[in-house]
Amino acid sequence: MGSLRSLTAGPWIYAAVVTSVLLDVFLPVLPSGILVITAATAAATATAASPDVPSVLPLLLCAATASVLGDFVAYRLAWRGGARLDRAIARSRRLTVAQERLGAALARGGGLLVVIARFAPAGRSVVSLGAGAAKRRIKEFLPWSVVAGAAWAGYSVGLGWLGGQWLGATWFSAGVSVLALFLAGSLAAYVIRRPAAAPAPAS
Repeated sequence: MGSLRSLTAGPWIYAAVVTSVLLDVFLPVLPSGILVITAATAAATATAASPDVPSVLPLLLCAATASVLGDFVAYRLAWRGGARLDRAIARSRRLTVAQERLGAALARGGGLLVVIARFAPAGRSVVSLGAGAAKRRIKEFLPWSVVAGAAWAGYSVGLGWLGGQWLGATWFSAGVSVLALFLAGSLAAYVIRRPAAAPAPAS
């Protein structure tokens, strides 16, 4: 427990969380989820006698805000990306399919795909860039990005905090919580990859 708390002690952990979550839309290999869970696991032991341990609410706000801001930056960059980005997306079947499915979902007034993709590996990048490249209106994308960021941050922080409460603020506890996050990501990836249902024939 001492090493876990010393690793996350101090206000720098909030800056590290913001930076990692903000940038992993461009670099999905960044371990932002692991960092959030580790900090939240340490936060489960916060007391008046341990002021350097992260607090749950600021950690949650940092993770959610950075998630939405990163989505918006990626969306705007893709919007202004021009022909080069369009060609890059056209060469990627994954991006092309995601762009088509996202466009259909947003056109129907539903953006649950944005929320689900936030949990899938690289799903956030695909959706944010796809929405921008497809020139989806900001009011169609941003509210769902806010929901997705809040859901992901709440789930990640909640996993770490509950794991710390039940199993203690240990590396084992953080590892169990990270495993639960990966399982949610695998389920989200499976849902996204399922072929869209064919429309019913007109009667």
